[in-house]
Amino acid sequence: MKYVIIGGVASGASFACRLRRLDENCEIVIYEKTNFVSYANCGLPYYISSTIESQDSLTLQTPASLKSRFNIDVKTNSEVVEVLNTEHKIRIKNLKTAEIFTDSYDKLIIATGAEAIKIAPLSDKIFELKTVEDASKIKRYIIGNKVKSAIVIGGGFIGLEILENLAKLNIKVTLIEAQNHCLANLDSEMATLAHNEITKHGIDLKLKIFVMNVSEDKDKVKVSTDKGEFTSEILIQAIGVKPASELANGKLDLGLKNSIKVNSNFTTSDPDIFAIGDVTSCVSEIDNSETYIPLAGLANKEGRELANFLINKEEMAIRALGTSILKLFDLSIASTGFNEAQLKTKKLEYGKIYLTPANHATYYPGSKALTIKVLFDKKSYEILGAQIIGEEGVDKRIDLLAAMMKFKIKGYELKNLELSYAPPFGSAKDPINMVGYMIENIKNNLVKQFYAEDIESIKNNPNCMIVDVRTKAEFEAENIEGSINIPIDELRENLAKIDKNKEICLICLSAIRSYIACRILTQKGYKCSHLAGGFKIYKLYKNII
Repeated sequence: MKYVIIGGVASGASFACRLRRLDENCEIVIYEKTNFVSYANCGLPYYISSTIESQDSLTLQTPASLKSRFNIDVKTNSEVVEVLNTEHKIRIKNLKTAEIFTDSYDKLIIATGAEAIKIAPLSDKIFELKTVEDASKIKRYIIGNKVKSAIVIGGGFIGLEILENLAKLNIKVTLIEAQNHCLANLDSEMATLAHNEITKHGIDLKLKIFVMNVSEDKDKVKVSTDKGEFTSEILIQAIGVKPASELANGKLDLGLKNSIKVNSNFTTSDPDIFAIGDVTSCVSEIDNSETYIPLAGLANKEGRELANFLINKEEMAIRALGTSILKLFDLSIASTGFNEAQLKTKKLEYGKIYLTPANHATYYPGSKALTIKVLFDKKSYEILGAQIIGEEGVDKRIDLLAAMMKFKIKGYELKNLELSYAPPFGSAKDPINMVGYMIENIKNNLVKQFYAEDIESIKNNPNCMIVDVRTKAEFEAENIEGSINIPIDELRENLAKIDKNKEICLICLSAIRSYIACRILTQKGYKCSHLAGGFKIYKLYKNII
């Protein structure tokens, strides 16, 4: 059996190596159009700043090592230009010699990944970052021309990683993003934390700006937008990616965003052609909808599972949550599942909670705050999505939530998870346990919430009374117009100040004191709710640009 793989980075190389471990006798050929195979493209931004010093560190395998260890034939600088599926052949162009030749296959695996979306052609000063060659080209130009200014278009993962690493080189960076916030995986109020981190490190952040044209002269790149012109020495496009599915046009069925349509075993509309990685869509773990999630972790897993299916007929459909994490200067920014904007689009009924706990016991030095948003199904209480931002402890919490979502654990069941605890690492009641407690309280009608976006209507509602239970000093420093201040420790002695005929809307800094106030007042016959996430989340909401 001869397997031919188009694309040798994440999914293609993962498939090839797993296939060889399962079948020593088959023939395996990889065609890769770049000069590198099985490289860590997620590390490319860090190579530009020399955080990763050696280019060799990015290369997991080479054509020689794949041949010697796995007996896999790798053809680099070889671009497959046509699939002749009725003949079980492909046409390949040698990018060094321009020679065109053909090869045959028994099974063809398309692992061409995704390609960068561009609004301007690449040049000496206009770049994208997709391959090792791209990273080397950017680095050489920055060093050779002593670059001091750059424009990055696009505020997604790649754009933010690029701007951080450019800033490490003391390059003045302008970030242009068309939407009202960076990072589409986040909701807008959570993205405010990312915006604050970006501007804190000297980045000129431009939101809600649409690029109309890009031009260049001898020394500068000029970006014309609907809000004026911006110039810099270089421009890096990080607008996003789309499936590199051109080879399938007219040959195979396409799906979401022109990705190659596959069944649960990665089989295309041609039974001898398979597609894996960023060139395909996948199925959501949450609602079984078709979704497009170009992430390296998913691509690698798909490669392995396809090999298991082809050799051992093991069927294990990969369903995606879209779990991701990003380093942005001092912050870790992570998410999994759907965000609130997506849930609204899908018209799914959901509840949400916010909490801002410390990453470990506060009495142990060095604790850092986490900001956590969790979305859950209002009927089943299964978790639909989560976003976590903080300096430390973000990764293990988002991974826990992703695992719980995978296995359909109810949100309130998180309360009794037995998690490792010592003061330097966590708390006796971990933030994940706290998520469980909060959802349980909502489920059992022990507390009701209102949200930052409800404040204006509450202020204008004569049947509502806003009571702030922070200290007098906190209240005087900043407060919501129309609210009155009764500190939590004085609440029981001041019940006469609270109108029992109105809905009492309670506020504190982080929603802990307001929750306690809710329990006091509810048991005394008041109708009340409290601000989810407290004043901390309200301020994020107010800062949305």
